[in-house]
Amino acid sequence: MIQSMTGFGKHVVQLPTKKITIEIKSLNSKSLDLNARMPSAYREKELELRKTIANGLQRGKIDFNLYIESTGADTSSQINEVVVKQYMQQLKNIANGDDVKLLEMALRLPDAMKTERDEIDAKEYKTIQDTLTEALKEINTFRTEEGSVLEQDFKQRISSLESLLEQVLAIDPERQTALRERLHKAVTDLKTEVDQNRFEQELIYYLEKYDITEEKVRLANHLTYFTTTINSEDSNGKKLGFISQEIGREINTIGSKANYAPMQQLVVQMKDELEKIKEQMLNVL
Repeated sequence: MIQSMTGFGKHVVQLPTKKITIEIKSLNSKSLDLNARMPSAYREKELELRKTIANGLQRGKIDFNLYIESTGADTSSQINEVVVKQYMQQLKNIANGDDVKLLEMALRLPDAMKTERDEIDAKEYKTIQDTLTEALKEINTFRTEEGSVLEQDFKQRISSLESLLEQVLAIDPERQTALRERLHKAVTDLKTEVDQNRFEQELIYYLEKYDITEEKVRLANHLTYFTTTINSEDSNGKKLGFISQEIGREINTIGSKANYAPMQQLVVQMKDELEKIKEQMLNVL
């Protein structure tokens, strides 16, 4: 089972006087790249929330947003005049508009309102943690569903590569015969006496140089290993990426040794399928 790194999760909890909303969005990335936005009053809890997100998502470019909207008169909320004025000035630099409209926009931005309080309410923070847990469940469900789509695509392309490899196996005897005939013709065209024993030795050396038996076996093993890894319980995009590299190495070697147009055409098709796998592999967790 594989997971995509692309996903979205959102969970909302309504308290008697507040509405807590958490949104998490993730895209593909080689490592964990987490951007967190939250009210300044909760910054002291940022490291703890980051750790929870990292444990839940592991990898990806992640945007985490925590919104807390007051829906009752529970606190002495005040307009943060300095922040609002700065927002309005920045908005003026971007687009023209009357002060009333700019004020409405500025008041919706983070930290436009400030609340006087000494410490974070323990019950409220527990609710935030629970909300985060639910949002992580939602985004992981999204990732799993996206991963299922990727898995079907990978299996289809691996099956196509296995079919192309079977065709390579089928025409390999023809290729070896063609190589023999080509060498015989080259020697005949020289119109000179040739030591047959020496010629046979050179022919064997030449055929061994272009033998692809090992590459065919290794490629078949890599394709099987790729499928086995996809079907494992854990999603491991990096491991699948390494296997893809090994698959590519064997395909390239077969192509360089082929020296036979029909086989080289099959190799081109194999490279095309593998390239599509590698493109999608960037999204796998």
